[in-house]
Amino acid sequence: MAEAFGTEGNPWRVAVVGSGPAGFYAAEELLKQDDPKVAVDMFDRLPTPYGLVRGGVAPDHQKIKTVIKLYERTAGRPRFRFFGNVAFGRDLSLAEMLTHYHQVLFCTGAETDRRMGIPGEDLAGSHPATTFVGWYNGHPDYRHLSFDLSAERVAVIGVGNVAMDVTRILARPLAELAATDIADYALEALKESQVREIYLLGRRGPAQAAFTNPEIRELANIEGVDLVVRPDELELDPASAEWLATQKDPTNQRNVDILRGQIEKGEGNQPRKIRVRFLASPVEVLGSDRVEGLRIERNELVKNEWGGLSAKGTGQTEELEVQLVFRSIGYMGTALPDLPFDERKGTIPNREGRVVDAATEQPLPRLYVAGWIKRGPTGVIGTNKQDAINTVKCMLEDLPAVAPGADFDPDPGRVEAVLAGKNVRFVSFADWKRLDQLEVERGRPQGRPRQKFTSVEEMLAQL
Repeated sequence: MAEAFGTEGNPWRVAVVGSGPAGFYAAEELLKQDDPKVAVDMFDRLPTPYGLVRGGVAPDHQKIKTVIKLYERTAGRPRFRFFGNVAFGRDLSLAEMLTHYHQVLFCTGAETDRRMGIPGEDLAGSHPATTFVGWYNGHPDYRHLSFDLSAERVAVIGVGNVAMDVTRILARPLAELAATDIADYALEALKESQVREIYLLGRRGPAQAAFTNPEIRELANIEGVDLVVRPDELELDPASAEWLATQKDPTNQRNVDILRGQIEKGEGNQPRKIRVRFLASPVEVLGSDRVEGLRIERNELVKNEWGGLSAKGTGQTEELEVQLVFRSIGYMGTALPDLPFDERKGTIPNREGRVVDAATEQPLPRLYVAGWIKRGPTGVIGTNKQDAINTVKCMLEDLPAVAPGADFDPDPGRVEAVLAGKNVRFVSFADWKRLDQLEVERGRPQGRPRQKFTSVEEMLAQL
């Protein structure tokens, strides 16, 4: 007689698609269940795990990457398997996954940027910030790109985490970057950089800026760089002042105070400048064949229907003489084969993590989401933990009603056989640990945390 599902010998089987923070937090929550017992197979289209922790966190912020130690402990659990270099929709279809797993959880994040929707956005020299981030982090998708760092003036549009990272990498002394795990080719390109002036543009005021206190302090203390502000743009409108006074978290008030502390420094005397501009929205990227400037419009803040403050254009414009533009106004998720997708939100339609049909809004059995593809690109790495736990709770609630088809085959060896039959070279977690060790060893002689492999072919050649 077959052993009941949910036991040690016959666990509930879950496929997790995506190996970033949301995927690992969900896997940990599933694997620590005592009743039922759960087995997790995690898939990623890259040979390397950890998503944006590896490919998105700035190389000069190594401390943030220590969260990987938690994910390694999850990967060390006995009912966990990693299948790297396996792309959902290309190597395994949704139907195939539902044949071998009781439930499928998608944690694919948000891989692209929101567009500005303004004239000139697609001129040469105008880029999504995420492509630059992926490039300097050695992400295989972006290693082939090039950026014209002969530009002397750059505009970074947005004042969130990614915008701060891009600005810092462009401004930081090369010797400091050389001690990080930045991609070798990016380091070589930055050696030739002519960037002297960076405009960091926020559409609302300093009180609404999304950066944190350490991030803005870091910009203010980069060697050889002046952080330049405009006093008139740091004056708070009455609504912002009133809102700040009610905030229990002092972050926003401290941001304003840090910025005001730059006023007395004026232009400063350093060779490079970061010019923070508020109440400014881009309305046109200027140029014929490539970026030659950026037209911005002065904004004012007005109460919106939700009781918050929105930016409204005043009609007053000015032109910035820039030759390179990075837009960083938010990530967007991308559609996955055979799954519904909300083009406007950039998410998979769901209710509390249960994937729903876009037309009927009824749950699609056995399909779930967590992380940015569930809720949009909000929060920090740790925000994904509770989000993943909430989805797992729904998955466990739904287990008694799971009804796989007649062709269901939970044999864990079948997935490997299917991939082998398609000549898919999948990478196990043990394989990844070998790559990890090699990267660390390659970086050690240079005093770097690691020297990354940046192409899939290069990675597979080591195994």
